[in-house]
Amino acid sequence: MMDILYTGPIPAERESPMAQSEASSSRSRPAAQRPNACCFCWCCCCSCSCLTVRNEDENRARRKSQETKLETIPNCEACTKPTVDEMRLWAQCFDRLMKNPAGRNVFREFLRTEYSEENMLFWLACEDLKKEMCKSAIEEKARLIYEDYISILSPKEVSLDSRVREVINRKMQEPTHHTFEDAQLQIYTLMHRDSYPRFLNSCIYRNLVQMGSRSSSES
Repeated sequence: MMDILYTGPIPAERESPMAQSEASSSRSRPAAQRPNACCFCWCCCCSCSCLTVRNEDENRARRKSQETKLETIPNCEACTKPTVDEMRLWAQCFDRLMKNPAGRNVFREFLRTEYSEENMLFWLACEDLKKEMCKSAIEEKARLIYEDYISILSPKEVSLDSRVREVINRKMQEPTHHTFEDAQLQIYTLMHRDSYPRFLNSCIYRNLVQMGSRSSSES
């Protein structure tokens, strides 16, 4: 019997799986890939835009958290311009600073830079409560003070120990002028011991005294 010779195309040798993978990946890659400058710029712009929007949202949330329900506390107390001697007396005694409306304004501005303005706001709210005579108004203001500065849910909660909080919770059943007396004293002491020394060394106070001294010497 004659052998039949195969004259068709000779099949190529079977490639290994690794060679097939390399060939496939080389086909999928473009011949000359250059960085896409437009895409890079767009990503940067997008990131910056998202960051800007996020910062604006955070700033709005921070400003909203600092708002108080008590409309009796102005952003700045009405006062006369302090003299250089008055400003220097603020450094001698914390009581002198707190009894002076201009001193409270300057100290409050400093507390704002340290994100602890709520201490002054709480103290001012307690002072305002002491002046109230109407029983219903006392109860309403006491409730607002509690919600603004005592409640653990408030972003402006002041730092009080558990004993003082228990006293307040008992007194809130029948609020009076003295409901927050212990808490006010504790916050006053905190500002005196913690914030007051830093205030005296701050640029806010030093620059104020220097400008006052310069103005008095020129006049």
